[in-house]
Amino acid sequence: MSNLVSKYSALDPADAEWLHLLVGDWQLISDLAFADLVLWLPTTDGGFVAVSQCRPSTGATVHHDDIVGSFAPEGLLPQLERALTEASTQRSREPRWFGTYAVREEVVPVVHAGRSIAVVARQTNLGSGRTPSRLELNYVEAADDLMNMVTTGEFPSPDGATGPRRGAPRVGDGLIRLNSEGEVLYASPNALSCFHRLGVIGALVGESLIEVTTELVEHQVPVDESMPLVLMGRAPWRTEIDSHGVCLSVRSVPLTENGHRIGAVLMCRDVSELRRRERELITKDATIREIHHRVKNNLQTVAALLRLQARRMKLPEAKEALEEAMRRVATIALVHDSLSQTLDEEVEFDDMVGRALRLTADVASADVSVRTVQTGSFGMVPAQDATALALILTELVTNAVEHGLSSTGGGTVEVKAQRDGADLTVTVADDGIGMGEGRDKGSSGGLGTQIINTLVTNELQGTIDWSPREGGGTLVTVAVVLRGVTNHDPSA
Repeated sequence: MSNLVSKYSALDPADAEWLHLLVGDWQLISDLAFADLVLWLPTTDGGFVAVSQCRPSTGATVHHDDIVGSFAPEGLLPQLERALTEASTQRSREPRWFGTYAVREEVVPVVHAGRSIAVVARQTNLGSGRTPSRLELNYVEAADDLMNMVTTGEFPSPDGATGPRRGAPRVGDGLIRLNSEGEVLYASPNALSCFHRLGVIGALVGESLIEVTTELVEHQVPVDESMPLVLMGRAPWRTEIDSHGVCLSVRSVPLTENGHRIGAVLMCRDVSELRRRERELITKDATIREIHHRVKNNLQTVAALLRLQARRMKLPEAKEALEEAMRRVATIALVHDSLSQTLDEEVEFDDMVGRALRLTADVASADVSVRTVQTGSFGMVPAQDATALALILTELVTNAVEHGLSSTGGGTVEVKAQRDGADLTVTVADDGIGMGEGRDKGSSGGLGTQIINTLVTNELQGTIDWSPREGGGTLVTVAVVLRGVTNHDPSA
């Protein structure tokens, strides 16, 4: 829609934003009117272009194919021009035929800041040919009120209810019409069912909705402050009513005429099951985070015990083995620490691995000067791969320091990540003594190398390659495909 507006018209940003607000909320009008809505925008050359359309979910559509981007036919142009220039509703005297079915058409101007900026065509399919029910008559009357508000610039409301929370009620979920005093003029069968589940006994028509609802709300349950305004139809907002295990989502759309409130349309939906599932998910998320937190604490305790035991060891080999075990446990604890701070089972790997590598280099290079450099981005790494990947990197950095840089008095270890969707390639390079006999392609029999090869091939189903680094030193390349990741770059 933005592209069409900028291409064919010279609307200022405020007018364009008003049209976006209208399109964002006009499904309500389409469902109430049982009609298709088409937004026609005047072009710079004197024509009209369709920039958006809406089909009703309550009735038969007129346009089976999208007409967005098409220009108004010659027969419709005079009606569109009159509605725009006269700022008044234009109705066709005779139905217009679309193939085998007749369509009743009404054209209303879209007014913003006192000016007509576009035109909405309301097209009703007359193919059903049946007598309207009481429900349909109330729907259409409410739609007429809203269309009149469009012509006076009172709809849509810039302060209307928005937000991503699931369960927003629609017309078919349940509809209530209120007068200016907040008394119920009409309640659809679905709306009656919603309030009966809430605890309302008897009919709603003629009753004050806020008074009926207030008697049902439990005093111990927190109440949304906006609930009275919504249930009286005074504010274009959403609220939820909780009572005795039932949760209703209610949205209010005040109806006005020349600035004076004449009533309201309320839509309601029973979202008890949705909210129950959301609470279960929140509880599960909190439980998972708590588990990660406790695992992290337990691993840190194990690492501390290993550190204490290492200090008591007299044999250098035993002390070194315990310190290596302590380092590996601490690396796993870092992963669980990161998982305990997020709702998702993914780890922001760059920050976490940066801390792990600095700690590893400091421990392994007690007697030499070592600098670690991290380039590229790992992005978000799934929890099922994060632990293995962190262990692999710490073992590679330790191996580079102990076997490559310790003999040269220090140097640099560079870790480079290249991410393309699920494909991750990591290189660990050092400028030490290089590959010696028995170290070719990681064939060393050391425990660290065995851990690396096992994690890469068995845990991550990846590949690893050991090769001499150009200019001296060793270059290790690890290539893996991360599990549960779609084919896009999460770091983008």
